[in-house]
This record gives sequence, structure tokens and C-alpha cells, in this order.
Amino acid sequence: MTSKGILGVVSGFSGAGKGTLMKGLLSKYPQYALSISATTRKPRINAATGESEKDGEDYFFISKEEFEHMIDQDELIEYACYQGNYYGTPRRYVEDMLAEGRDVILEIEVQGASKVKAKRPDTVLVFVTPPSAGELKVRLNKRGTETPEQIKGRLRRATEEAEYMQAYDYVLVNDDLEESIANLHAIFRSEHSRTMRSEKRIANITAELKEMMKGE
Repeated sequence: MTSKGILGVVSGFSGAGKGTLMKGLLSKYPQYALSISATTRKPRINAATGESEKDGEDYFFISKEEFEHMIDQDELIEYACYQGNYYGTPRRYVEDMLAEGRDVILEIEVQGASKVKAKRPDTVLVFVTPPSAGELKVRLNKRGTETPEQIKGRLRRATEEAEYMQAYDYVLVNDDLEESIANLHAIFRSEHSRTMRSEKRIANITAELKEMMKGE
């Protein structure tokens, strides 16, 4: 029988390298699935390539009415509203992947992470950070996609997010990419061996031993 997968949340500062880390993990290890969020915003077009975001790949793009229906039917694990648009994690997609034995990872903000943990205490929370605040600023500047004022806003936001770090199960320092991918994989592998995830196995072995000793 396939064991059920683990639900995980990966959060972190903008510029910490979460996206690259997740792509590396998924390309190396097929047992992971990255949850796809639903949103009411329109698909964005990449200015460099001219390509538009794809429905069912980047996001599930749905109407406000559809999203609010999902809220009413409790079909979302978590959701939030940013700048007039809804964003949320569809429950069915996550549950289907977990039932198949896949470890499902949600790449979401700290507020969403706390909501998921409150609903599902067995969720594994991982916060990704660069080695230092100075390195974070360097990485944001290297991207070359934002103005100094926007970068200042990112750092201000990071200051707020840092207050949530203590609530996470793990803090992953993303300094060397390959090492960070290996460390993230090791976190989930070790979580599969946690006692709380082995209750049925423990009960079965205990019952078998007791049955075996009856004839002794």
C-alpha cells in the first residue's frame, strides 16, 4: 500500500531563491508535487519572451464568482486577497496528490502558512533565507528588475516576515543551491520517519508481536 504523502509549506523572503530551489527539488526528485494556486487575477505576460502564464500550470485562473463559491464550499486549504485579487490553494488537488503518496509543497506567504498549520498541524513548515540580510540586499539588487524604492519595500516586507520565522519547523539557509536542495529533500525524508506518521505501523507491529507471544 502506498503511504500517504506529507504536506509542506515553503516560505521565505523575496530574493531568497525559493523558486529556484523548488525547481531544483522537483527536477531531481519525482515524489514531490508543487501545489498550484487558484487566483482571480489575469495571466501575466513575460515582457522578455512575450509568453503568457498558463492556466493549470502557473495558476488556476478563475473568476471572482468561482473563487467565492470555492470559499463557501470549503474547497480551499487557505486563501487571501492581495490588491483586489484572490489567491488560494485548492483542497482537492492537494488531497489527490497526497493520496497518491506524493509530498505536496505549497510555496506561499507567511500568513497563508500559519492558516495551513492551524488547519493541519502535521504540515511541515520550512522558511528559506539567505545567510544574512546583507546578502539578501545584494541578491535583490542583482536581479535588476526593480527600482531602489521597490527594493526598499522588499526589505521592509522581509523585516515583517522575519517575525514569523520562529513559528516554522525548519529554517533553511540557501547559500549553496545544490546543498540546499539536498537539505530540503532530507527534511522531508526524515519527516516520513516521525513517530506521529507511523502510528498504524507501530500498532500493527505491536499487535503482531502480542499475537506471536500467545503461543509461547
